[in-house]
Amino acid sequence: MISIKDKKACCGCGACVQRCPKQCITLHEDSEGFLYPVADASVCINCGLCEKVCPVINQHTAHEPLQTFAAKNPNEAVRAASSSGGVFTMLAESVIKSGGVVFGAAFDQQWKVVHTCATTIEGLQKFRGSKYLQSQTNNTFREAETYLKQGRQVLYSGTPCQVAGLKKYLRKDYDNLLTLDFICHGVPSPGVFRTYLRDEIIRLSARQGGGKNTVLLPCIPLVAESDGLGEGEVKIQSVSFRDKRNGWKKFGFALGLSKASAAGEKNSVLLSYSPLNKDLFMRGFLRDLYLRPSCYACPAKQLKSGSDITLGDFWGIETLLPELDDDRGVSAVTVNTEKGRALLQEVNVELTEVAYSEVVKRNSALVHSASEPKGRRAFFEADGLTFEAKINKLAKTPFSLYGMLRCMVLRVCPPKLIHIIKHILRQ
Repeated sequence: MISIKDKKACCGCGACVQRCPKQCITLHEDSEGFLYPVADASVCINCGLCEKVCPVINQHTAHEPLQTFAAKNPNEAVRAASSSGGVFTMLAESVIKSGGVVFGAAFDQQWKVVHTCATTIEGLQKFRGSKYLQSQTNNTFREAETYLKQGRQVLYSGTPCQVAGLKKYLRKDYDNLLTLDFICHGVPSPGVFRTYLRDEIIRLSARQGGGKNTVLLPCIPLVAESDGLGEGEVKIQSVSFRDKRNGWKKFGFALGLSKASAAGEKNSVLLSYSPLNKDLFMRGFLRDLYLRPSCYACPAKQLKSGSDITLGDFWGIETLLPELDDDRGVSAVTVNTEKGRALLQEVNVELTEVAYSEVVKRNSALVHSASEPKGRRAFFEADGLTFEAKINKLAKTPFSLYGMLRCMVLRVCPPKLIHIIKHILRQ
């Protein structure tokens, strides 16, 4: 029977919950906002399946990919709407066109991130863009298994630990299964995001004259014009963790709200945009303050998930292949299996082969877990402080003379001169 004594020993993939033949395991949210499995001992038959499918207990071996690429989607509109190079959309569309199904992470009506299924190209739009939260897999492992047994091609995308969990859950290989994960920095707490979202909405509303009387209502991403809003009521319309209005490298967090100032009338839209280093949630996330405990000892680094393809941002591409860098997004793609190679060859993606070490050098999260910061415990125990106060206290940007000089050079020097200087320094 599964029993979590050390929270670092559970990645929250949900494999144990979905595999249990007696359905006696349920997920419960802890004080940090993460879900953990709890088994009902009175129903459990001690079959041991929950432990056999756990990707933390039963880890794959580390390995290197077959090939590694820098990649771009040639469709500029899709690339602009994607977090990096827009490669996932091309792969997913290929599977849909062949009659397959695609699983991925999307926002639900409560603005939680959940795994769900798409069977049409239009349905893929909800998967586009990064979502810096842990998603709930719900029953998608079971659903994927059903499709696989029917003979349909399945593409399942998720974090490395979720893909590892799916493969352990299935307990056999399927020729019609394709798995895709991404270079994962770690998953932040959904509970922390709820707190941030509440405070941000109140702040935005107060700026527009709503104050603390604002009522937050959940909603679908696009609210129909006929939907009535009571006075002071606010609905979320959009959330973007990777808004690229200022470029791929200087992305920001964007929030769109709909608010009524007169009963039944939706007459205003509140928009909030914060650069990467200014948004409170992103500052805490990038300081690793509220990642899931297992993320500090990830069981799926170094391609141990068993995925066919791994995608991520090719940060620092300007230092390796400056001709590819237009600040609109370039993906790093590792092809881990022959099935992954075959899928990539089906799509018209712009590919430039690179050494695996060059990706690892520029995106070390591919092989290394985040280090648990000293301030993490203080963050969750500082109950008397607001979210903003916690971040300002624990996620301060330390003074750096190098950083200050670098900013000055970037502001003054033209891009071509900066490229020449970098090239000389690399010699």
